[in-house]
Amino acid sequence: MKDYSGFIFAAYAFAAVSISAMVAKITLDYRDLKRKLARFGDRESQS
Repeated sequence: MKDYSGFIFAAYAFAAVSISAMVAKITLDYRDLKRKLARFGDRESQS
């Protein structure tokens, strides 16, 4: 099992970084869409 510990650590690290990046991208996209929808709603109420 010791022979594979480096590979296992690297695989878990890669998975953690990948999942964290996806969560960050989704969160930022959600905030951006929320901001755009709020501006869209303001524009509609002014017409």
